[in-house]
Amino acid sequence: MDEETAAELRDLRQSIDNVDAALIHMLAERFRFTQKVGQLKARAGLPLSDKTREATQIERLTALAHEANLDPVFAEKFLNFIVAEVIRHHEKIANDSQG
Repeated sequence: MDEETAAELRDLRQSIDNVDAALIHMLAERFRFTQKVGQLKARAGLPLSDKTREATQIERLTALAHEANLDPVFAEKFLNFIVAEVIRHHEKIANDSQG
């Protein structure tokens, strides 16, 4: 590999690393909010899952993905994974608040 290609590859990988770090921080921020939602739901005795909200979010985020030239199917799978994790956290919060 020539020096120019190696330098470009390093720069691109550094950009990827920066985006990955931003994603982790944004996910942490999102989960801080969803933890608060879980606590509120547990206190109010609300269901752990809100299928209407989830469907609205999937529709909104797949549209955003399309606008951003990101595969909407991938975006939906990613959001479904996040929602499943949020519900798992909400279950734990609800169980902890009962015991």
